[in-house]
Amino acid sequence: MAVEQPAPPAAGVGSPGAPTPAADDGLGGGRGRVLRKVLGDAKGVVGIALLAVVVLGALLAPVLAPYGPTEVNFETPFQRPLTVGYLLGTDDLGRDVLSRILFGLRASLQVGLLAVGLAVVVGVPLGLVAGWWKGVDAVVSRVTDLLLAFPFLIIAVGLAAIGGASLGNAAIALGVAAIPTMVRVVRAETLRVRSRPFVDAARTMDASGPRILATHVLPNAGSAIIVQATIIMPTAVIGEALLSFLGLGIQPPTPSLGIMLSDAQQYLLRAPSAAVLPGLAIAVICLGFNLLGDALRDALDPLTVPARRRRRGKAAAR
Repeated sequence: MAVEQPAPPAAGVGSPGAPTPAADDGLGGGRGRVLRKVLGDAKGVVGIALLAVVVLGALLAPVLAPYGPTEVNFETPFQRPLTVGYLLGTDDLGRDVLSRILFGLRASLQVGLLAVGLAVVVGVPLGLVAGWWKGVDAVVSRVTDLLLAFPFLIIAVGLAAIGGASLGNAAIALGVAAIPTMVRVVRAETLRVRSRPFVDAARTMDASGPRILATHVLPNAGSAIIVQATIIMPTAVIGEALLSFLGLGIQPPTPSLGIMLSDAQQYLLRAPSAAVLPGLAIAVICLGFNLLGDALRDALDPLTVPARRRRRGKAAAR
């Protein structure tokens, strides 16, 4: 009697000849997954919407602004919002508030992006080498601790006062002030990743330290760097407004949200909208980046489980 031979197993994930699924690192192959998580989070949607309005307003400022940002009209000072021809009113010199806010958004974003770029370019390499080589860590960590002992804005104001008042110097001052925080974040991620098995495997294959940092540690620390950048950006925007308010940032007649607040303080009771509206613009920028940063943190964290999935798991367990 012939013995029936068992059918060969179907090709699947567990079979020897099955293709190995691509790894999902959350930054490369998982970009679609991260984007879906961000768009599925109410905080992410609101943050993206606010930032889209801010960025489009800054980019299209020459088109959307009804007047020039420095155009003075002494015949129409202190016009209230919703006045014909002046949607958000005018200031003490008759300059259109809407036009100045649109161009002020452009200046704030420029300073913020330059500050974040400087913090990333300098802070990330320092954090990587500090977390990998103990000898370097002894020096970098002590300097970082010393700088963190001073408030962020105190360092920025001091550096801006030394360098002089300008947009570039304000961005450099804010970027330098943000470097210690970036160093601490990247150093912590490096210490976490260096003990992982794949790093030990790379060491056994005689991979050099810089190669391991570039190919293994840095990609795994990317999520923390992105989230930290979204934290630095609103801080830099507020710092730029403060420096301009104190006369250490962007100088008149170039429009800036900080300059608008400084000019409007002496007419606060007569024309409160001239101060409230620039402050509201700063709040919208900061709120957008904070909401987006929270959504990105949740989406990039592999330990984060969505509430809907937790509820389904509890229902299945019952």
